[in-house]
Amino acid sequence: MKRHFAPLLAALATSLLMASCGNDKPATTETAASNVNPADSLAAVAGDSARMAKPGGVMVDGVAMTADKDIVDNAMGAKSVSTLVSAVKQAGLVETLKGAGPFTVFAPTNAAFDKLPKGALAGLMDPASKENLKGVLTYHVIPGRLVAADLKDGQELTTVNGEKLHISVKDGKVMVSNGKDAPATVQIADVISSNGVTHVIDGVVLPLAK
Repeated sequence: MKRHFAPLLAALATSLLMASCGNDKPATTETAASNVNPADSLAAVAGDSARMAKPGGVMVDGVAMTADKDIVDNAMGAKSVSTLVSAVKQAGLVETLKGAGPFTVFAPTNAAFDKLPKGALAGLMDPASKENLKGVLTYHVIPGRLVAADLKDGQELTTVNGEKLHISVKDGKVMVSNGKDAPATVQIADVISSNGVTHVIDGVVLPLAK
């Protein structure tokens, strides 16, 4: 098995190196690099998740979120993010977020969705708005695994939907925003899953209109 993966990993590393060398925008290169935890690799994700996780997992709504479960399975056990789980299903992102990853997910609570303007959530959940819903949800997902200690004030992260997510840190609190609207604050950090990490936040961050 390892002999089959070695050439693939080598090719992937070479491709990433060539892509970074060919980038004429240094700021973009730095931002992309900030998304990736050097410890992450196809071979190391599961083992590192188990190592990084707290003994017994992180408690969310009285339920232990443990590193032997993927991001989706852990979220399904937490009633305070049930709206997010429903939205992920509606957007067709379940299999993606159950994939190898790793991913960093900023997970809005049900209360966060309740803060949206009246009718906004219902509009997003309409089958006709599936692509819009997918865009909002993937704006909360970062390629790579970033624990709270990796998140720095002034950092910009490139999300799965291609837009930038802005990080600010004040008095030890980590906040995320689109760079214009009021930020959402991380309420529960470092929920380690087998394929990444989740940070529970108190607001829905909407990508800026183009």
